[in-house]
Amino acid sequence: MLHRYLLLPLLASCSAAVTISVAKSGGNATTNLQYGAMEEEINHCGEGGLYAELIRNRAFQGSTKYPSSLDAWTAVGGSSLSLQNLTDPLSSALPTSVRVKGSGTAGLTNAGFWGIDVRPQKYTGSFYAKGDYSGSFTAALTSSNGKTLASTKVKSKSVSGKWVQHEFTLTAKSTASNTNNTFSLSFDASKAKNGYLDFNLISLFPPTWNDRPNGMRRDLMQALKDLNPKFLRFPGGNNLEGDTIEGRWKWNETIGPLKDRPGRATTWSYEETGGFGLIEYMEWCDDLGMEPILAVWAGLALNGDVVPEAELDVYVQDALDELEFLTGSVDTELGALRAKYGHPEPWKIRYVEVGNEDNLNNGLESYKSYRFAAFYDAITEKYPDIQVLASTIDMTLEGKAGGDYHLYDIPDNFITKFDMFDSYSPDHPILLGEIAATEFNNGEGIDWSDTNFSLYPWWIASVAEAVFLLGAERNADKIIGTTYAPFLMNLDSYQWSPTMISFNANPDDTAKSTSFHVYSLFNENHMTNTLPATSEDAFGPLYYATGLNSETNSRIFKAAVYNSTEDVPVSLTFSGVGRGTKADLTILTAPDALSMNEVGGQNIVKTQTTTIKAGKKGEFSFKLPNLSVAVLTTN
Repeated sequence: MLHRYLLLPLLASCSAAVTISVAKSGGNATTNLQYGAMEEEINHCGEGGLYAELIRNRAFQGSTKYPSSLDAWTAVGGSSLSLQNLTDPLSSALPTSVRVKGSGTAGLTNAGFWGIDVRPQKYTGSFYAKGDYSGSFTAALTSSNGKTLASTKVKSKSVSGKWVQHEFTLTAKSTASNTNNTFSLSFDASKAKNGYLDFNLISLFPPTWNDRPNGMRRDLMQALKDLNPKFLRFPGGNNLEGDTIEGRWKWNETIGPLKDRPGRATTWSYEETGGFGLIEYMEWCDDLGMEPILAVWAGLALNGDVVPEAELDVYVQDALDELEFLTGSVDTELGALRAKYGHPEPWKIRYVEVGNEDNLNNGLESYKSYRFAAFYDAITEKYPDIQVLASTIDMTLEGKAGGDYHLYDIPDNFITKFDMFDSYSPDHPILLGEIAATEFNNGEGIDWSDTNFSLYPWWIASVAEAVFLLGAERNADKIIGTTYAPFLMNLDSYQWSPTMISFNANPDDTAKSTSFHVYSLFNENHMTNTLPATSEDAFGPLYYATGLNSETNSRIFKAAVYNSTEDVPVSLTFSGVGRGTKADLTILTAPDALSMNEVGGQNIVKTQTTTIKAGKKGEFSFKLPNLSVAVLTTN
């Protein structure tokens, strides 16, 4: 890999032990600070991501920006494929279908999302067909060398002139040697009137997380569960905004039957199907026990178009309608609609963010002038218990409003921001909605003309992020939560890197990044209260935060060492913790500063946990190596 630049700062030495004394009380309540997940268009990788659908371009959806195509599809044998816009389409949402024509065996084959994983399990599928046909269909999974991995016959239910859905299951008996497999759907064209049939919404799912229909990929959900995230901010950032006002994310077009979801042109270079919609986001939160942080569109598109003040009411009402759909009783119109779609029990929404990065794209003036206030006032009036967040902190926050801070930078600059929250007021809580070191140390900063900075997170960057997170931990009464962003990347098709979790079509290749391990360690050791600490040594190269978990009565010390010439000796005491007290010390290290966890590779982050005892004065003594992240918890 080309590492462009790697300029390290002057190294700080630490020949003497850093002595830290932690008080028994007097800190701040920190129940707000949580580590979570931020969904950015299931992360710039299309629906070949967390959404478990295996068929790419399943409904031939398109727009003027990304016209309908036969991408990922090829014809079976000598048959032909052509896109059709029939006078009687499957639905107004899905106007384009594919016509398959032939004289013998005809059909179409799909390459999946750059491969299809096949192993001994049941696959569920469906398709819509239109035409006069009395024979049967064959649905099959086939390897690159032509071996049939699974196959089934599907009896035609076709009715002349009507679209009819057919459902089927495929059961593979063995694991394919690789993911270079395809799905095919074929039929006997000699039994079809005029030798052709029309198809649309061709779908295939493997077993999903919690066996939800239209659900999530199991390996990626397991990786997320391993992180134990506490919240999810959705439906992303730029994905929410859209390139144009018309191209914004519209919640009401992502609910209901799949055939009624039109999809849209995203800002991330592809047409999405809308199959993963608002309800799926909420089910995702339910399945992993995450707090939903709902973002609502705020009148700004990425091209800089802004809704005038006189025309904003309709979009404010749309946000209120979305909240009623999610939280209203079944006695309300939209609450009843939610129940119709399988969720009679209302969801709980405690956080709503208005827009995304409205300080950019010439949006700040209108956001401060009228846009944020319009949403804040309307939501607060109807839902006074909801914490409304501005999408920036570059403004005066009114009432009880909170803000959202995003940081993409080089590792060195994360260190300079360690104390940035020390002077902030807890009256306006901050969400750290998108945080990541994205480019190698270069003495300059981010080159925004390049959105693929590094393929994967790398160790010195993850340690730098840890330093910044420790600054947030020290001010946890002011911080709602923090998350790395973006979160997921399909290595075969992406528009942004690095991300926390990277993957491809093979679930066995999924890679948890170096930053994943930092977030996971901090998340597993939650502080309910900060505890003030004193030391004669200034922060750097050792950075730390100290606190208490009141549920377990454990004292907690979290630390990171960024660029020291030698190991850092630490002598740590907690008030009230005496001689012989045991503590678990976990230290994360990596082979070198540029070490990365790669898709299909081994985890390079070394985790070492030891149990140590407090000395005669209650001190815990240990050393932390350069570029390490550590947590000590008393037993």
